[in-house]
Amino acid sequence: MSTRSSARRILSPIKDPERLLSRRNRSEPSLLFDLEEDNMAGQAPPQVPIPDLRSMEELLQAPIDGVGDAIIVPPVLANQFELKIGLLNLVTVIAFHGFENDDPHSHIRRFTKITQTVKLNNVSSDVVKLLLFPFSLEGAARTWLEKEPPNSIITWNDLMSKFVNRFFPP
Repeated sequence: MSTRSSARRILSPIKDPERLLSRRNRSEPSLLFDLEEDNMAGQAPPQVPIPDLRSMEELLQAPIDGVGDAIIVPPVLANQFELKIGLLNLVTVIAFHGFENDDPHSHIRRFTKITQTVKLNNVSSDVVKLLLFPFSLEGAARTWLEKEPPNSIITWNDLMSKFVNRFFPP
């Protein structure tokens, strides 16, 4: 069994594999030494690819590239900013599921009415909407938002446009 440290001492590629096979058949004990001499006597050996020295745990990790939220929420300048649980409950009650008979325009109107009731110092209404909107989605609609490319939604208008175009195509 080879370890990471022994993997660094791998011999360079063999120049004449037929000669190796004939020697192996004759069971010459000096086979490895001759191969090293052959490689050193001629040109510089070709570059050997560096083995992957990551541990098994690192190799089995799920890739995280391209994983992230689609919505970029601008930084909040308020010192104390908190969305109340009652507001989250109101938003989840009107959840949009993405069924055929669901109207995305109606959902946005109800969602906007709820978010207009919130007035926070140094926090724009668009930030509140961007933060709360994912909580108003369920089922296929939530799956749609999760499959959007990371950092692809920057403003409330972007989110509305993508949402309406997805669930109420022209």
